[in-house]
Amino acid sequence: MSNENPVFHILEKVPLFKDLNEDSANLIANKITLQYYPANKLIFSQGENGDAMYIIKKGEVRIFQGPKDDPDEQLPIATLQDNSFFGEMALVSENSRNASAITLEESEIFILKKEDFYSLINNNPSLAEQISSEFIHRIRENMRNKSFSQNN
Repeated sequence: MSNENPVFHILEKVPLFKDLNEDSANLIANKITLQYYPANKLIFSQGENGDAMYIIKKGEVRIFQGPKDDPDEQLPIATLQDNSFFGEMALVSENSRNASAITLEESEIFILKKEDFYSLINNNPSLAEQISSEFIHRIRENMRNKSFSQNN
């Protein structure tokens, strides 16, 4: 992707989108919206239905499992910063969120809603094909990693 739009460079880092051609990436970039979140704002909670993926333009987000109201009982998963993404499996899976996300500082976050994503792939067979093959690869990788961690 050679486009100058900063969203393109971020999309290249998202496994589902990394191999898209410029036209496909442009379609996705045009559906992404930018949202401002204050510090300590819960973006989504564990157990909720996933309806979007998120890409951090600027800021810091903590991903965790456990009760959202009791930091002492939370299991930290990751701390993400600029150009990181999270929640991407919500676009291609019907599973509920397996973790929560909260901002640690003021953050600007790009959002791609599931309904916009579905609209894009329904109207663009080549985009659907590209994303489908990446999704299958990702599922296999996750299953391999899960199997490996259970055996060790």
